[in-house]
Amino acid sequence: MALNKVEICGVNTAKLPVLSNEEKAELFERIKKGDQEAREQYIKGNLRLVLSVIKRFSASNENPDDLFQIGCIGLMKAIDNFNTELDVKFSTYAVPMIIGEIRRYLRDNNAIRVSRSLRDTAYKAIYAKENYVKKNLKEPTIMEIAEEIGIDKEEIVYALDAIQSPVSLYDPVYSEGGDTLYVMDQISDKKNKEENWVEDISLREAIDRLGEREKHIIELRFFGGKTQMEVAEEIGISQAQVSRLEKSALKNMRNYLS
Repeated sequence: MALNKVEICGVNTAKLPVLSNEEKAELFERIKKGDQEAREQYIKGNLRLVLSVIKRFSASNENPDDLFQIGCIGLMKAIDNFNTELDVKFSTYAVPMIIGEIRRYLRDNNAIRVSRSLRDTAYKAIYAKENYVKKNLKEPTIMEIAEEIGIDKEEIVYALDAIQSPVSLYDPVYSEGGDTLYVMDQISDKKNKEENWVEDISLREAIDRLGEREKHIIELRFFGGKTQMEVAEEIGISQAQVSRLEKSALKNMRNYLS
C-alpha cells in the first residue's frame, strides 16, 4: 500500500495546513456555533492525523484512497463529538475514533467468497465422510473419500479448506451498549499500542510546529543519531549554536506536549 504519495483522494498532502493551539481553540468555538466554514478548516487542519493513522493499516492491502476517506469519516465524527471542556488533546480523542472507523470498514469488506463448484465438492466430501463414519464407526482418510465421490484428493483438501470460516482480526467477539470488542483488541501488541501511536503523532505535531532549522536539527539529532558536532558541520554553524537551537526546540516541544 503506497502511503508516501503526495496526492491522496485529490488532496495534496505536502501542502496540508498545520493548526496552532490558538487556531484550534478559536475554530472550535466557531464550530460550536454551527460555523460550517470553521468545521471545514478544522478538518483540513487535521488531515495529517488521518494520514498518520492509516499507516497502521499498511499491511491490509486496501487502497490508501479508500482508507483515507474512511479515516476522514472518523475524523469528522471525532470533531462532532469532542468535548473541549475535558483536559484531553483532540488527537488523543480522535485517533481511536479514526481507527475504529477503519476497522469497521475492513471488517465489513473482509468477506471471503468461495465458488459454487468448490462448495459442491466440499459438501460431497462432508456427506461421504458422514456416511462412512455411520457404516464403519471410524473416520475415513482423504483417499477413501476421494474414491467414494470420484474426485482427486488434492481438490477435496482445497475445497474443504476453502469453506472453513477463518477468524478475522476484525471479527466482533463481544458487544455491549454500542461498544464492540474485536479479536484485534484481545491480541497484545506492545510495539503498536494505540497509546504509543497517539504519543508518536503528538510528537510529530510538536516537531512540525518548529522552525525549519530547529526541525532539521531535532531530526538529525534524535532520528538521525548525529552528535551536535556532526550536525554543526552538516548545516554550517557552530556546535554552541546547535546546542542553543536544540534546547530552544525541545523547550517549545515540551510546552506544546504539556
